[in-house]
Amino acid sequence: MIIREFLAWTQNASAEGRAEATAALARTYLYGDLGDDAAWEAKTALLALLDDPSPLVRRALAETCAASARTPRPLVVALSCDVPEVARPVLARSPVLTDADLVDAAALGDEATRAVIAARHHLSHAVAGALAEIGETDTLVVLAANPTAKITAGRMLRMIERRGDEAALREAFLARADLPPEVRHALGIAVARALTDFVTDRGWLGAERCDRMSREAGERVALEACEGFGAAAVTRLVTHLRTTRQLTAGLILRAVLSGRTDFALAALADLSGQDHAAVGRAMRAPRLFADLHARAGLPDALLPPMQAALSARQELARGAVPVRGTGLSRRIIACAIDACGDPSDPEMHPVITLLNRYEAEAARDEAREIARAIAAQALARETARREAEAADAAWRAALESQCRTAFAPAADEPILVAVADTAEAPAAAPLNPVGAILDALPEQILAWYRPEELDPEIQAATDRVLDGLGDSLLDHFRSSHGRAAPQPDEAPVEKPVSIAA
Repeated sequence: MIIREFLAWTQNASAEGRAEATAALARTYLYGDLGDDAAWEAKTALLALLDDPSPLVRRALAETCAASARTPRPLVVALSCDVPEVARPVLARSPVLTDADLVDAAALGDEATRAVIAARHHLSHAVAGALAEIGETDTLVVLAANPTAKITAGRMLRMIERRGDEAALREAFLARADLPPEVRHALGIAVARALTDFVTDRGWLGAERCDRMSREAGERVALEACEGFGAAAVTRLVTHLRTTRQLTAGLILRAVLSGRTDFALAALADLSGQDHAAVGRAMRAPRLFADLHARAGLPDALLPPMQAALSARQELARGAVPVRGTGLSRRIIACAIDACGDPSDPEMHPVITLLNRYEAEAARDEAREIARAIAAQALARETARREAEAADAAWRAALESQCRTAFAPAADEPILVAVADTAEAPAAAPLNPVGAILDALPEQILAWYRPEELDPEIQAATDRVLDGLGDSLLDHFRSSHGRAAPQPDEAPVEKPVSIAA
């Protein structure tokens, strides 16, 4: 009954009306409490709507059914194969679609459809791998920026191999928290290659020098990529470098000179075929290290500086001497250069040249760190000075405001101005600061400085005592202090009263 009535109504309704009715019917089927017969009829009606000629109706059906796990699978599969504007909501959110459905949709869809699939929540390894192989730059950027997408290290390396020259892809990868060390190294190599091409195209440096700088930058990135990872990740990075022919003797020497013994141990174990425990013992014993060096296939000229560098590193560790960071150590490089013997030996020329280059790099790194520290200290002092000046200015402003408030007359206090009998405007009276301060003091404070009046009873008793004294005694007291007794016809001289008093 529902099917007949609904389909009969859709024959004459507009596309907008059919789309609204379709969304209401889909919500009723998915979230309503329908009986078995009513649910079957509603499901049949929704499947019939797949043949609606208007994309608005099918789009409304896709948006309503996209996020529900109760949507019939035939309906979801049909919608995912529809035109892109209808299929994208389902491809982006539907939990009914399988990995095979998504891979097929990515293979047959356009680039925008692949980008929608790449942004799905918790994308599986299979779908991510397919997108890594067939997706273009936009799809790869969306895939790399999806933190819930499960991408293996091999697929990440494949994406960098295909589109590593795109800065947007490199930035998206660097924002991920699960980036393995071999992928970090590949990103560093991609950046170095992009910079090399830019400098070469500009003609600023020669191709040979740019290649050497790019190779040295790759070595530094390889060692820095191991920071924070365990032995398994370092071993995986070493395997990747050996497979791509980037594991060189110079890189192993740099690792020893930089104190990255974990990388050197993994590299020597990979090249010699020995386990990590045996390699670790050999690196602590010069005699055993010579045999390990030969098994690894390293050049003979590299053995003396390697042994000297390992011995110097052990001495520094035993003496608890602080070593600067994990970069190249000038102290250890100096020991390695001294162990090279006669500088005129032709076999040692490449090794000495390499060590001298490492020494110059270490000196520049050390100078950069010192310059950064000095700049940071200067910035801290300048910030402290500005803060002190600001605090002092604020204190002075607050003090001036308080003084103006204390010495200003009240709103209801009359201001008396003496006007002279002249036609000219009277000049302002000079401010008496002492009087202003006394006027501003509270009455309780002023009372402390006023002379205390004697009690009336004490004053009366004092008068009676003085009246009882004889005149001769009083005259004697006055004469002893140089005062003459007043004559009866003379009135006592009164002292002039000071107006200020």
